[in-house]
Amino acid sequence: MKNLLGTIAACGVIIGSAALGTAQIERLDLPTMLQKADDAVYGTITHSEAIRIDHPVDGPELYYTHITIDGRSLSTGAPSQTVITFHGGFIDDENGVYNSESPSADDVKIGAEVVAFYSWTDNMGGDLAANALYAGHGGIYRTVKGRKGTVVLGRGEGYAIDKNTMLTDLDSEVSRLKGEQR
Repeated sequence: MKNLLGTIAACGVIIGSAALGTAQIERLDLPTMLQKADDAVYGTITHSEAIRIDHPVDGPELYYTHITIDGRSLSTGAPSQTVITFHGGFIDDENGVYNSESPSADDVKIGAEVVAFYSWTDNMGGDLAANALYAGHGGIYRTVKGRKGTVVLGRGEGYAIDKNTMLTDLDSEVSRLKGEQR
């Protein structure tokens, strides 16, 4: 019993120390997101593939998911087939890993129409170079078709798209903001 209480006390110190850490969640409005991301794409997810990398330095069992979005660039309007990658994923029922920053399965299912922000990175881990989904689950937004057109579903305050927004309005705003950055 004494050892159990000592273990619990030690865990409390570790948890208490962790609570004092400096980790912060970045709040991203649309202009800030567009300064940090290379681009945003709107389209349909047509392919999804989870991969595993066993790396001599970064370690074994690094799982990533690649999704292919067929659509168009929001900043230029040009047609685009973009592969975007995020941490986590499952190759099968027994091989894979969840990642708390990854989008939900519903956000990235094949056939979903989405807006996704991405940024090229030379090494996501395990020497994987890819267009990384920017801001994890905060970088992808579902869309729905309404009477007046396609609506991008907002995620609330602190996200690049905080409220439900007409896709046409988002197109205009992204084009304007990216034009100002050039």
